[in-house]
Amino acid sequence: MRSHESLKAPEALVLTMVLVAAADGGITDREIGVMSALVQTLPAFQDFTAGQLEQATDAAVHLLNEDDGLKQAADLIRSALGIRLRETAYALACEVVAADGKVGPQTLDMLEFVQHELALDSLIAAAIGRGVRARYQRADAA
Repeated sequence: MRSHESLKAPEALVLTMVLVAAADGGITDREIGVMSALVQTLPAFQDFTAGQLEQATDAAVHLLNEDDGLKQAADLIRSALGIRLRETAYALACEVVAADGKVGPQTLDMLEFVQHELALDSLIAAAIGRGVRARYQRADAA
């Protein structure tokens, strides 16, 4: 994955999920499991296989390890996604963050970066984030 390449929408969605999953220094098994489940069930990933998920995840991690990988990732995501799928990308990012259960400052900064790079209205981003947070509330939490 290089900046001169283009991505298909599902690959850009995976790249967005990897951005937030890797923000705290590594991708957990839980985050991988959530990404896999989302790819298997959501219409945005119709005809996208587990093998393609693995390839897209590996390529995303490799890209982020490059000197200007974050900028390249943002450019690739923006060019691959229309406005409706940008909202989907942000929702998927929130899902990965919520599923991990631990939200550190690096992760919050990355979510803000994603919101900014996708040019999402702050009210829309807040609504998406609130909806995802509601989905991941534990019954035993106060």
